[in-house]
Amino acid sequence: MALGPRLDLRQSQSLVMTPQLQQAIKLLALSNLEIETFIGEALESNPLLEAGDMRVTDGEVPAEPEMRDSSSAEGDRALDIDETALDRDRDTGDWSEAMASGGGAESTFDLENREDVALSLADHLEQQVGTCAPCQHTAFIAHHLIAQLDEAGYLTTSLRDIAISLGVPLADAERALDCVQSMDPTGVGARDLGECLALQAKEADRYDPCMEVLLNNLDLIAKGAFAQIKRICRVDDEDLADMLAEIRSYDPKPGLAFGGSTSSAVVPDVIITEGTPDENGVIGWDIKLNEATLPRLVVNRSYYLEMRAGSPGKEAKSWLSEKLADANWLIKALDQRQKTILKTAAEIVKQQEGFFRNGVSELKPLTLAQVAEAIEMHESTVSRVTSNKFLHCERGTFELKYFFSSGVASADGEGASAEAVKARIKALTDAEDPKKILSDDKLVELLKAEGFDLARRTVAKYREAIGIGSSVQRRRAKKLAAMG
Repeated sequence: MALGPRLDLRQSQSLVMTPQLQQAIKLLALSNLEIETFIGEALESNPLLEAGDMRVTDGEVPAEPEMRDSSSAEGDRALDIDETALDRDRDTGDWSEAMASGGGAESTFDLENREDVALSLADHLEQQVGTCAPCQHTAFIAHHLIAQLDEAGYLTTSLRDIAISLGVPLADAERALDCVQSMDPTGVGARDLGECLALQAKEADRYDPCMEVLLNNLDLIAKGAFAQIKRICRVDDEDLADMLAEIRSYDPKPGLAFGGSTSSAVVPDVIITEGTPDENGVIGWDIKLNEATLPRLVVNRSYYLEMRAGSPGKEAKSWLSEKLADANWLIKALDQRQKTILKTAAEIVKQQEGFFRNGVSELKPLTLAQVAEAIEMHESTVSRVTSNKFLHCERGTFELKYFFSSGVASADGEGASAEAVKARIKALTDAEDPKKILSDDKLVELLKAEGFDLARRTVAKYREAIGIGSSVQRRRAKKLAAMG
């Protein structure tokens, strides 16, 4: 066997993630608002791209993706999506007609209706310093204290530490704090809940010795120790109920009335509405993308021809051809993204039709794999499509991920969604008799009677997940509410 260098020719296959493929995958995970930003950047970097006209021309009827809930001859439910508006005539090569949007029906979601930036708590308080501070020295310390307040309006830093850091006497810091605590909204500048409520009680002229003792013993209210409270406050049942009603009317977090940040209102990516009845009187679903956050993209063909005619050399023409290819690819990628979103949303509506018809009680267990198999796509693709996307229907706005949840065993053998079980637990606890609070064991028993087969620890987990306290906590809370 000869030993030595040799040259071999081998053939192999490998999957290569091109930059364009990586970008297409990234586009799937972006929400419509993020796509809007992405398109804005693309318009700036590519002179051949421009935003298309959102208006429908005369005689043009936009297609609406629709889920038609009807029975076929075989008795199956058919899911009918009209993607005419999404198809492109790629044989003509006239990309000036191309656009990256889906659906076509008018959207009722106007971005201009979103809330403006709210006045921050700090700004609101800064405007009042001049009217309450007796001198510049106090005003200086007050400005510093305002900067130390948290979003709820509380001073979480020790006043002594603040005085030391500023190099001022503690008495001066206390005077400045009095100044801040006299500002609107009443209760800001407090160092704990008791002081916050005390400031509001003083403002309402309800801060008598009994109220002072009550606010100094808020822990007893949390424990439901009303007999002890009556004894130390020296009041009867009627007076205690009146005092509790008074403090419940106060705002424990006065600073939260001021935002100071841009509204985080959710803008839906997909809009679901009831369709018109078909010839059999069966009402289906209209499924469309929210065009308010989905601008159209077109290639300016005439500008491309003009620039090509005026290009002096091969390098310029090569750059121009590259920009044209990039523009065509982006429009195609966005087009495919919209089709995938619509296809996925339509399958979700088909799988969870009970929810859209009757509410959360009929939400079924659903996995990404089930949807991926139904629409013949990879599970990772469905995961990206449903990330950071929201769906709006008559029941509200929900993240697409909301419709995917684990299931629990049920009597009908189909299983029940965890969200449906949580909704039932909430309904049972909301309706419970204050004198007969339901334990977790009792909830298990009631749920089993309704066909839900759950363990006690599962009920406890679901109960805690939706913010419902234990039976002891609920008994105390309802006892307190009854006194008010």
